Amino acid sequence: MADLLDVQGLETQFKTRDGVVHAVNGVDFSLKEGETLGIVGESGCGKSVTMLSLMRLIPTPPGTIAAGRAIFQGHDLLKLPMEEMQHIRGARISMVFQDPMTSFNPVLTIGRQLTEPLELHMGMSGSQARGRAIELMQMVGIPQAEERLNDYPHQFSGGMRQRVMIAMALACTPQILIADEPTTALDVTIQAQIIELVKHLRDEIGMAVIWITHDLGIIAGLAERVMVMYAGYIIEAAPVKELYKNPLHPYTIGLMGSLPRLDSKDRHRLTSIDGLPPVMYEKAKGCPFAPRCAYVFERCWKENPPLMRAGPEHTVACWWDVKEGRAHE
Repeated sequence: MADLLDVQGLETQFKTRDGVVHAVNGVDFSLKEGETLGIVGESGCGKSVTMLSLMRLIPTPPGTIAAGRAIFQGHDLLKLPMEEMQHIRGARISMVFQDPMTSFNPVLTIGRQLTEPLELHMGMSGSQARGRAIELMQMVGIPQAEERLNDYPHQFSGGMRQRVMIAMALACTPQILIADEPTTALDVTIQAQIIELVKHLRDEIGMAVIWITHDLGIIAGLAERVMVMYAGYIIEAAPVKELYKNPLHPYTIGLMGSLPRLDSKDRHRLTSIDGLPPVMYEKAKGCPFAPRCAYVFERCWKENPPLMRAGPEHTVACWWDVKEGRAHE
């Protein structure tokens, strides 16, 4: 199956008073039609900035996309005129943002915010857009959908607002849905409902999904493939089952060790990753994880490892073979 999205060498930087922040450093990945890709890593690792760069939503200045390409249906998203990009955003690639409390215009009704993209991208009349908005509200489980179109965002709970955000993202039946930690601000019950809703809609519409999170537990039941990011780099990528069974990067092993396990009979203390995330004013000369790594050796300080093949669909950026207990050749 051909790639729906192919990203190569993406670099994004931000100019600040203290220097240039290298937020994304040469990211490569692809996405197939109907696939769900998980992107995981701790706060500040570049997950959200990568996706905002693809959507051309980086504030300029201070941000700039310094290099790379993102091919979607034969067009480079990073080179398209902004007018063309505006027709792709929302219509063919949609994004659900992290905070449902601040993602809406507080002075417009939910109905207006739902119908606007339908009129803009789909050419619907006002009445057609309103009918479609009611269908979307019902699709995501909003009760009394027709009456609630006249309500304002503050009249919805956090979970309901996130459902409406998903309805807005799906309004034009996009080919790619980017979900940027959409359940972070919600309690675990609502979180589970939102994840099940996205899975159901993904299967019904046939869209591809990119799910950004710091929670490996969410990815386990949602994605087919997962990328782990650290300091603006992809450091490991594999099918989900392979990654959980056979994590190879010390950072991924640390993330896995911090998850409580329900399938283990032995009780053991959760592990933590020592140290702090790197300050990203300079690109790392060596491995960016070296200061926090238990397996660090001399080469790690001098050379930043590329992604190396460790299996049929498994790549890892590490000079140390954790399974064999020795350095790579």
